[in-house]
Amino acid sequence: MEEFIRRIFNLTAWIIPLIIILSIVLPQAIRVLREYERGVIFRLGKLLGAKGPGLIFLIPVVDRMVKMDLRVVTIDVTKQEIMTRDNVPVTVDAVVYFRVIDPIASVVKVENFWKATSLISQTTLRSVLGQAELDELLAHREKINQTLQEIIDRQTDPWGVKVTAVEVKDVSLPEGMKRAMAKQAEAERERRAKIVNAEGEYQAAEKMVQAAAMISHEPIALQLRFLQTMREIANENNTTTFLPIPIDLFSHFVNNKPKA
Repeated sequence: MEEFIRRIFNLTAWIIPLIIILSIVLPQAIRVLREYERGVIFRLGKLLGAKGPGLIFLIPVVDRMVKMDLRVVTIDVTKQEIMTRDNVPVTVDAVVYFRVIDPIASVVKVENFWKATSLISQTTLRSVLGQAELDELLAHREKINQTLQEIIDRQTDPWGVKVTAVEVKDVSLPEGMKRAMAKQAEAERERRAKIVNAEGEYQAAEKMVQAAAMISHEPIALQLRFLQTMREIANENNTTTFLPIPIDLFSHFVNNKPKA
């Protein structure tokens, strides 16, 4: 019995340290990567490659893994004060969508791809918008977004980062410029109203000229118009009625004045 207890005690003395060692070593030797994750493996400082997703086995102390996320990431570009090409000060901000397509390049070729992408987005935003006029910035936002996306993506491509979209969120104008633009829009609306009114007067004058030409060829038309006017006056409940009399009725008396 004593011999059995002694063996159990010796076995326990081996098992407990073994469990402690395994509890320390196994988390470093076995890693599980999700579907959207990749692990860049270094062995004694030398690059081995990227692995994942799934179960990854590492040599403790010898191997080191850097985990990379391949999902689309969104960063806000802080507000930038810029001067447009037509010398208008504006404040703009934007949002950048990007993802890692080459985890090895994102680890080896750049120290912090997130910070690098954010800074290059800020400088590109100032550079591109500084070359655009205010009207273009307000009216052609899609074209500017496309230009920003192409430039930033070209600069981040060596880092294994793909910029999928860039959107300019807000363009803040000075209060004086807002009032000036409001006055300009109001003046433009007044100009259009005057043009429409003038076109209406022009068309009305054309119709009147055509009507006068038609009446000059057919004098009976004036008499028909006179009768129509009389009918319209008769249908109204007026206490006073103005009866127009053609001047032709008095032409006989005017032409035949008695001689002295």
